[in-house]
Amino acid sequence: MSAAGLWSASSPAIVTGEVGPVVDCDVLIVGTGMGGGTLARALAGTGARILLVEQGGFLPREPQNWSPSDVFERRRYKNAPSWEDGTGRAFTPGVHQYVGGSTKVYGACLPRFREEDFTAVEHWEGTSPAWPFSYADLEPHYAVAEQWYRVHGSPGEDPTEPRRSGPYPFPALDHEPYVADLADRLRRQGLHPYSLPMGVDRGEGGACVRCRTCDGFPCLVGAKSDAETCGVRPALEGGRVRLLTGTRVVRLDTDPAGRTVVAARAERGGAPLELRAGTFVVGAGAVESAALLLRSQSVSHPRGLGNSSGLVGRGYMQHNNTALLAVDMRRPNPTWFQKTLAVDDYYRPGRGGPYPLGTVQLLGKLQAAMLKAARPRLPRPLLRAMTAHSVEWWVMSEDLPDDDNRVVLGPSGRVRVHWSPTNTRAHRELVVRARRMMRRAGYRFLAADTFGVETDSHQCGTLRAGEDPARSVLDPYCRSHDVRNLFVVDASFLPSSAAMNPALTIAAQAIRVAREGEVLP
Repeated sequence: MSAAGLWSASSPAIVTGEVGPVVDCDVLIVGTGMGGGTLARALAGTGARILLVEQGGFLPREPQNWSPSDVFERRRYKNAPSWEDGTGRAFTPGVHQYVGGSTKVYGACLPRFREEDFTAVEHWEGTSPAWPFSYADLEPHYAVAEQWYRVHGSPGEDPTEPRRSGPYPFPALDHEPYVADLADRLRRQGLHPYSLPMGVDRGEGGACVRCRTCDGFPCLVGAKSDAETCGVRPALEGGRVRLLTGTRVVRLDTDPAGRTVVAARAERGGAPLELRAGTFVVGAGAVESAALLLRSQSVSHPRGLGNSSGLVGRGYMQHNNTALLAVDMRRPNPTWFQKTLAVDDYYRPGRGGPYPLGTVQLLGKLQAAMLKAARPRLPRPLLRAMTAHSVEWWVMSEDLPDDDNRVVLGPSGRVRVHWSPTNTRAHRELVVRARRMMRRAGYRFLAADTFGVETDSHQCGTLRAGEDPARSVLDPYCRSHDVRNLFVVDASFLPSSAAMNPALTIAAQAIRVAREGEVLP
């Protein structure tokens, strides 16, 4: 197919043939995750020629999608290249390069950030900075994102929930009996467990079967509200949106003055490809987006594209995360879809002390093969016995921005992530309280595992948004302060990480950028 034919009425939305060596479009979107996929859907009806490029392909629907051994032990869908930590040690990041990005295997938990998360918040070990816009600015776009991503929830249960302009699109998922009983045990402690906002196709006639293989797994039946299903696919039905898979953008080139991006240099099928556009949008993930801008250095941008502030790649955050496994051998846990409950009583100062601690959310039900991947020396029969009587929590605290935590390019050009966790006292305090909560609920054996740089699915903050070009990389609408036709719509823009899953906030901001940010050339 010729580049000109790409935009004909008869051309397929998913382009599989040759298109090179040059393709022109109005808006180029690099990456199809929660930011890029949602932005494409928001722009699909404008009549602009939208080109999505994704370095991966489509994650196949196959029986192995629901196999704990294939997904966790054999890592069947781990397709991202290794990165390096600050010492140069290689590790496999928790990201996935597919259409839909890492949302293809995420837990589909889609909460809003709390209203105070957009303001300056004091912690034991520092201050979480204020955002350049308020919760009220984002609230209407949260509502749209919840509709698009089929969010199920129940307002009024969580004491920290932010103001809403309307109800959830769908009622909260019912707790299975074991989880409902656990919620009662927590209420008797004076806690306020609530229904997690979940993005699944569980409405009337929906495809979700409440399987045991949702959190951390691809969805065989397409019922998870990931960025492919709810962002990219609807966008491709819009008439003038096209998708190139297997296309890796290597760098962005500007005009001689360095004020405007004129082309993206890419590789597709082993051949070079030049992508020209009026507007360039990067949504490759907080680490890869920063790396792309750093690789795009030039005479006009010697420290990397859009890096006059010196902040590109700095301020990296990924949350402080601990998995807490609680076992009561007297009570089997037959739950299939476990991820329906959370506790936010320690999210604000008060119950947990003078500073915020974070959130505690149920994980998808752990199975023996999943635990075997993390603890290969433990015998499988023991793991089966434990997981048949266990319940699992994700304990999450805010990671504060620190400019020494940063993304750089190593000597070989490989991505290197320097990260030392911040706000660790708050996280330790939260783990203590989560343990105490479960002991009081009757669990005698508790095991906690705190994660490091490899657990980076909530990565954010490397291209922070702000009003001041000297202290931020992007403006409040995610446009580069230095390059007027360059936007970044993934988690890079987050000035702070809060202590909530970031996916819905990324989607809401992408909608806000599309509707208010003057993206179209």
